[in-house]
Amino acid sequence: MTQNPFTNRPSASLQARGKTADGDAVCDAESRAASDGTKVIVIGNEKGGSGKTTAAMHLIVALMKSGFKTGAMDLDLRQKSLTRYLFNRQKWAEKQGTGVKDLPFPVFIPVEASEDDSRARSREIETERFAETMGRFADCDYLIIDCPGANTHLSRLAHAHADVIVTPMNDSFVDFDLLAKLDPASGDILGPSLYAEMVWEARQKRAMSGVMGGIDWVVLRNRIGAANAKNKKRVGDKLKDLSDRIGFRLAHGFGERVIYRELFPMGLTLLDLGQGGVPRKLSSMTHITARQEIRAFLLTLKLGKSTKKTDQQTQAA
Repeated sequence: MTQNPFTNRPSASLQARGKTADGDAVCDAESRAASDGTKVIVIGNEKGGSGKTTAAMHLIVALMKSGFKTGAMDLDLRQKSLTRYLFNRQKWAEKQGTGVKDLPFPVFIPVEASEDDSRARSREIETERFAETMGRFADCDYLIIDCPGANTHLSRLAHAHADVIVTPMNDSFVDFDLLAKLDPASGDILGPSLYAEMVWEARQKRAMSGVMGGIDWVVLRNRIGAANAKNKKRVGDKLKDLSDRIGFRLAHGFGERVIYRELFPMGLTLLDLGQGGVPRKLSSMTHITARQEIRAFLLTLKLGKSTKKTDQQTQAA
């Protein structure tokens, strides 16, 4: 029987946390210093269907297989895609008799949304619940937070607590529109759009709270076509221009591959295939190419030890 990842473990002491003027909680410098051992990586984009959960799950597994104690938080409280992914992983492991060593689970603690009718009171309750849950991940090396494709209070809290924000986006101007506004006639960038403004606000709140270090923002270009199409180049040029202006790093993301969707019902990732206890193997060049995409993503995040070990696993596969 495998370990149940949905069992709450004993709570760590809750650190004192500051609040900004609008009520959003942000770690103050003293409380953050007490939990410097946990690096928070937020996977966020206000548009659905961009590959956030796929990126989050592969990152979680990569870190666990590298020996890091990894936490997971799902803030998409309606769809709960990451929660379902982990549940499928648990059930598949139990059915196959696969142990935690071959199919590891993260520390998973759910956050409950407030049902209070008062908006102000609801925000206050969710702020308290988020802060309490964050404290329970204090002994993790990494915490990966999967955010919903919407602008919610919990999502804003997560972004303000992030050390790294990863924004998966489809390689199209539809997704680009959440990052920046374009002039319809000239195509020139007019300024930041909805999601970019939220990241900017998160950076401001972090700086105002006195927390040392800024937020590293990585935009992950998903579903990039193999053909050298004009639209692909135009999107790439605009992203490069925008990255210099508002401060994010670009990363090559995941292609449009069936294998990512096929693995969800089993709760598996490409990093699990070919490992002990997992009967399914990397069966085609497409699968191997997809795994190289994961490797490139991890290298961009500069996670050190985890990147090195995953690189060795990829070369051995």
